[in-house]
Amino acid sequence: MDDPLLVPSLADLRRRRGLKWRLYGEDVLPLWVAEMDVLPPEPVTRAVTDAMALGDTGYPWAPDYVDAVADFAGRHWGWAPEAGRTRLVPNVMLGISEVLRLLTGPGDAVVVNCPVYPPFYAFVRNLGRRVVEAPLGPDGRIDLQRLASAFGDARRDGGRAAYLLASPHNPTGVVHTEQELTAAGELAADHGVRVVVDEIHAPLVHAPHRFVPYLSLPVGAAAFSVFSASKGFNLAGLTSAVAMAGEEAASDLAAMPQEVAFGASHVGSIAQAAALREGDEWLDALLGGLDRNRQLLRELLADRLPGVGYSAPEGTYLAWLDFRPLGLGDDPAGFLREHAKVALSPGPDFGTGGAGHARLNFATSPAVLTEAVERMARAVGDRAVAAGDADYH
Repeated sequence: MDDPLLVPSLADLRRRRGLKWRLYGEDVLPLWVAEMDVLPPEPVTRAVTDAMALGDTGYPWAPDYVDAVADFAGRHWGWAPEAGRTRLVPNVMLGISEVLRLLTGPGDAVVVNCPVYPPFYAFVRNLGRRVVEAPLGPDGRIDLQRLASAFGDARRDGGRAAYLLASPHNPTGVVHTEQELTAAGELAADHGVRVVVDEIHAPLVHAPHRFVPYLSLPVGAAAFSVFSASKGFNLAGLTSAVAMAGEEAASDLAAMPQEVAFGASHVGSIAQAAALREGDEWLDALLGGLDRNRQLLRELLADRLPGVGYSAPEGTYLAWLDFRPLGLGDDPAGFLREHAKVALSPGPDFGTGGAGHARLNFATSPAVLTEAVERMARAVGDRAVAAGDADYH
């Protein structure tokens, strides 16, 4: 199968009516929000078309979606969730919010590894919980010493606490190993902190790295994970997700209100189930294209923006770029959007450790990725020349 990233032209992409392509002007290349420049897998198009032809636009039937998730997980990870310990939820972040309602109360703490996906902050705070940061280590991986300190802070008043973990991590693209997940889980248990894992990027792991489902581990017995096909198959507009509980957390999940499931899209569930059951060939082709792009990005940055720090992500299609050596301030994305006409996600939005950084989405064609880096290099070069920096003359 051909690389899905090669199919849509830039002209066709600009005809799209979603947030990614409408928020900024037509002169801006949008490499920010986590949405890929691809067409859906053929089984998804067929399933949605068939649903429309049948008028199958009612309320969702959870078992079909749950079965598809289990089928996909079994094939790819050698583990599958128990149907009796799963609940359909509208999407991953709303599912996480509902789980956090079960595990914590107003004023309780939720620990996050920063820099991290900005909605972790927004959703937690909107629930009336406080965010406690446990910064990642210099290598971008979980720092157990900092995590232990954060857990202590989270439990200092004797309240309940949760640990909201991104696996794979967004924005760094780190794929946590079994040993790392186990160590973090044991630490959480020692402090009486419940674990909730966002596994939305799980299908997007680059060889030789391996995704490990948190609930497949002994530490997952009292934990939750929330999963969706929306990132792996680019179906963010067709929402559906599943919250899964470990064996010891089943009674907690049973307390989730039944009406939560009504927020899921029936057509979204149909589309995602089709992707999970029949999209392996498409996903394999996509991963090949993403791997080529993450290496291309390395080459482009080394040639055109050698001062930018970049480590090829182990998972996801997101690159966490360190612009601090270029002196573009705390928010280099703002400079680049204005002067290079390239939209990246602002680093400060990701919490502590985000200043001077920006997140770039490389799930686009090599041509668009190349043009974006060229634009950024020209803008940085023009700035340096204006400032009299001979290195950019």
